[in-house]
Amino acid sequence: MADLLHDIDQRTQMAGKNRLELLLFRLGTSQRFGINVFKIREVVTCPSLMQLPGASPAVCGVARVRESNFPVIDLSSAIGGTPLENPEEGFLMIAEFNRSVQGLLVSTVDRIINVNWEAIRPPPPGLGEANYLTAITEVDEDLVEIIDVEKVFAEIIGVDDEVSASLLGDMQDAETDYQRALVVDDSLVARNQIARTLEQMGVAHELARDGREALNLLRSWDEEGVLDERVSLVISDIEMPEMDGYTLCDQIKADPNLAKLHVLLHSSLSGAFNESMVKKVGADKFLPKFSPDELASAVRDCFDAITADSGVNS
Repeated sequence: MADLLHDIDQRTQMAGKNRLELLLFRLGTSQRFGINVFKIREVVTCPSLMQLPGASPAVCGVARVRESNFPVIDLSSAIGGTPLENPEEGFLMIAEFNRSVQGLLVSTVDRIINVNWEAIRPPPPGLGEANYLTAITEVDEDLVEIIDVEKVFAEIIGVDDEVSASLLGDMQDAETDYQRALVVDDSLVARNQIARTLEQMGVAHELARDGREALNLLRSWDEEGVLDERVSLVISDIEMPEMDGYTLCDQIKADPNLAKLHVLLHSSLSGAFNESMVKKVGADKFLPKFSPDELASAVRDCFDAITADSGVNS
């Protein structure tokens, strides 16, 4: 327990520092890829896999590790590359996303590096929307591609983005004049999922691709005197290039003109350190993503709090 608490404390020190630890790996070629190490439970050599009839071609089987069974996704195949010829010669990055466990099959695992989010850049716009990258960076003068894992999972596993009718019915009588949100996420798939939820709720919203773009938008609206007309709630991912969600929240809460905005942080990252980090930067709410009903309920709770703060119904 002492080791766990120490680890949580060490991770928490990164909150608001705009830094991350990146696990580097390869997919059968010399190209390096990266994933946030917080997403990875452990890395193991790939065990024997049980076949899963009718699964996506990118799902190469089911693994059993420490009494737990989970699907294994050939990450190279999932992003349009060549499947790994001998899975059992590769490695499994065991990850937990949106409260479910998956194994990501890669050919080799390199090392963990600590980088500043400002060194993580969005992918070139010329790649279009069909690519599987959320960001790129450089390590040892080599290009590192950071994969949009949300997109991979959405295509292979599928995501339900419908808010339940009963929940929407409970929200019909809510005050809506002040319900305006800014959605911040570097993943196009994740932005669209959140936007779909807000559309069903009747919440006006605008989109930003990272914390830097979002903060610039907020400050420009404030300078123009239209901040209250444009946004009352910021819904932000945590992992983003140029400026992460922790730093964005920290900047918002430190600015007297923006501090009144409510901030809901969401992330596929798992671990006890999230709650500590969220409190450290002053976020109003944290939600592991993505469940449309839970997101809708969290958004409603935030707007209820905004109502109480502003006296909308008084």
